This record gives sequence, C-alpha cells and structure tokens, in this order.
Amino acid sequence: MADTSLYERLRPIWERDPDRTLLEHPNGRPRTYRWLLERSARAARAIQEEGVPVGGRVAVQADKGEDLLAVYVGCLRAGAALLPLNPAATAEEVAYYLRDSRASLFLCQPERLEQMRAMAERCGVPAVESLAADGESGTFQQRLARTPADPGPVSLRPEATAAILYTSGTTGRPKGAMLTHRNLAANADALHDAWGWTRTDVLVHALPLFHIHGLFVAAGGVLRAGASMIFLPRFDPDAVIHAFRRATIFMGVPTMYHRLAAHPGLTSEACRGMRLFISGSAPLSVADFEAFRARTGHTILERYGMTETGMNLSNPLRGPRKPGSVGLPLAGVQVRLVDPETRRDVPPGEVGEIWLRGPNIFAGYFGAPEKTAEAFHEGWFRTGDLARRDGDGYYAIVGRLKDMVISGGLNVYPAEVEAVLDAIDGVEESAVVGVPDADLGERVAAAIVRCAWAAELTEERVITAARERLAPYKCPRTVRFLEALPRNAMGKVEKTRLREILAGA
Repeated sequence: MADTSLYERLRPIWERDPDRTLLEHPNGRPRTYRWLLERSARAARAIQEEGVPVGGRVAVQADKGEDLLAVYVGCLRAGAALLPLNPAATAEEVAYYLRDSRASLFLCQPERLEQMRAMAERCGVPAVESLAADGESGTFQQRLARTPADPGPVSLRPEATAAILYTSGTTGRPKGAMLTHRNLAANADALHDAWGWTRTDVLVHALPLFHIHGLFVAAGGVLRAGASMIFLPRFDPDAVIHAFRRATIFMGVPTMYHRLAAHPGLTSEACRGMRLFISGSAPLSVADFEAFRARTGHTILERYGMTETGMNLSNPLRGPRKPGSVGLPLAGVQVRLVDPETRRDVPPGEVGEIWLRGPNIFAGYFGAPEKTAEAFHEGWFRTGDLARRDGDGYYAIVGRLKDMVISGGLNVYPAEVEAVLDAIDGVEESAVVGVPDADLGERVAAAIVRCAWAAELTEERVITAARERLAPYKCPRTVRFLEALPRNAMGKVEKTRLREILAGA
C-alpha cells in the first residue's frame, strides 16, 4: 500500500477520466469527477480558513447531499478528520459528540443553525456553519462559492486519522472510533477486488451518508473504482426499482430488501442489468434471502463489518452464497473465533467471539485509551460479536456477546431463536432478548410483528411452534406482538429499547 494519504491514492483514478459522471441525481444536474476535484479543493481551503488544524475534527450533521461527499474529500485533502453525525440526533446528543471529539468546525442543517450555533459555542466549538442538501443555500456553501481552490493537499502519513465514527452506544456512552487513511484504503482495496468493481459500474445509492455503510462502503467503493452512482436522497422502493434499469450494483440493509421483495415492481426484468446485490448492517432473514432470489433470480451477497473495522467477511462474488452466512474473510483480514472466558479458539460448529486483526482495524477510541485497551488482546480486536464457522470456513453471526441470554445457566443465542420464529406461518419478523427473571436469572422473551393477514396468531401458537424445533430452555417464555420492531437509522433492531418494552410483558 502506498505510503500516503487516501486522497493521494484516489486522485489519479479520478484524474484519469475527470469528465466521467460521479453521481446522477434523479431530478438534478449530474456531477463529474472534475466537479469533485474542484469542489473538494474549495472545501479544503474553507476548512483551513475556518481554523481547523491538521489533525482537527470537522463534525457534520446534514441531510444527504452531494456536498457531504465534497466535504469528506475536502477533509482528506486538508488533513482533518471527518465526524459524520446522524441528522436525527438531538441537540443533547450532538453536544456530547462535539465535546467528546473537541471539534474545531461544526456543519449543521440550515434550519437548526441558530440553535446549534448557541449549543456549539457552549461546547467550545469555535466555528459553526450550515450545509444544505440543495448544494447552495447553506452558509458553508455560500462560502465555497467565493473561496479559491486550495494550493494542494496537505502531506499526510497513512496513519493519520481520516474519520471518527461514533458507536451506537448500546452498552454505554458512544465511543469515537478513529479510522485512519490506511484503514479506509485497505478496506476499499479489499472490497474492490472481492466484489469485482470496475469503472463501468453504476451503484444505486439509497443509504444515508453518516454511516460507514453508506459513506465508506457504498460511496467509497464508487470512488475507489472511478465508477458512477445514482444518488437517491432516501430509500424509496419505487425509485430504487426504477433505478435498477440503469445500474449494476445495489447495497442495502435487510429492511430495504424486505420491502423490495414485497414490491410488485421487483421482477427479473427490472433487474436485468444488475450484477450484484449486497446486504449488510444487520442480519438478513433466510425468508427474505429466498424471496428476493425467487422474484429476481439474483442471490444476495451478505457481508459482515463494524464501525471500528469496515468490512471483514463477505460471501464470494463467484462461489456459493450461503443464506444466513456472512461468508469468508476478506483479503488481509485475519479472523479467530474465541471462547470469551478461556480465550482459546473454538472448533468449527461451536460458537465463539469474533476476534480480528488486519490493516482495516481502527486505531482506537478517541480520547479513551482505557476503552481502547479493553477492546484489544495481544493485537486482536475483540468485536463482541458471536459466530459459528462451518466446515467450508463460512461464518454465521449468532448475536452479540452482550445480547446473549443466559437462562438457568445455559447460553441462548438470539439469532438461532429468531430464525425459528421467522419461519412460523404468520410471522413477518421477530426479535429476541433476555429479560430479568427471579428464578432463571434471565428468561427468553420475543417480540413479533405479524403478517397483515395473521391477526389470529397468538402467543400460545408461537410458543408451541417454537417448542417443535428448539430445546425447552431456548424457547420464548414471553411473546409480545408489536406493530414494528424498534430500529435505528441503519435498520438494526435496538435491543436495549426492546428489553425495556418486554421487561414488563
């Protein structure tokens, strides 16, 4: 790998054909790589003029828009670390991120500028501007219109921090994972080869940009290949299926595939030019995997990644893609399955915690050396995710170590129970957690969303059906029917909230 910044590694790819379309808006002007080079140069200059030093942090809470990409690349050029934030985050949540990261510049939504400016001032952030999805009306964009291009990118080592992404905070206060230029470059290279990217690929981009999936995997894959994307403001099944006719790749979360599989417009003809469908950020149900294949003739490729690591495992581009599996290690990624108590490797077929090592592994948690030390053991990153490895070397995620239910001293893995519940006639989707129990310590509790036609599905019928396929200690003792499962912006079930809902059931 080149001993330089991510920007310097990608620039020759973009300059090879600068008039190639980078992104296409459904109802807007296409943007080329020449636009990205010029716009990011202005962004880099503006970031420097705002007083952000090399190594400083630029926090961005903005709606999805093309200038989010320009700011990201501008940060790479200026030697600043991008801190992307969920547009739905509250002022209180944003205040925590700004204080914890000690951001030098905060770009927010225009309609919240005055509120956020006052809050950011209390947090010690010296500069606050707005960034609008329309590419024009934000105060930072007005600044870009009068800012000359920078004289050139800052000279950086690959160990420099390129981005700080905050974890979801399901087990405590969110932690800022520092991803270096080397981390992002290594992951982009591995995925480029694993998924067969070429300059002729066109990605349907319907993911948010504040998350590693949408920014570094999806948009990052396009930027690494010098390819193009159809840039949708949000996920809409009609718009996505319409875009498939001009595209080759789609990346989505399981909720998106669930909705697509139920859409009457999803046909093999609609997907005729597509070559690859990729799913991640949460487990894809076998039912949705099979339904999508039946409707389109395409087999979804599942993969496994984390905020701290980017992508680690992937089903193969050529070769079997196993339902319920996240595949094999990517090039350069070393994987172990370890008994969390003995710290010994477990054999195939047994459950262990995933430990990782490789150039994609983050540099640590910002300002939290003790949390960083807890996350590593002798150079291996302890993910907290539990998995099994089969005889072919494929991995299947069975849950989080902290989500594992210990009922009467026996381990219950939620993913195993959820797979059984999802197969019951009338169950649209399910989620399983452990809730306190005076006798067992924890009991297995399930939340279920019924299919629209299954109003008569009862708790008794669910428990009876589960007992036919599961050992008694794994079966839910409590079932509650919900209109929808609580999910975060990336479609992951929020099990902390679910425990609160089910604890009193």
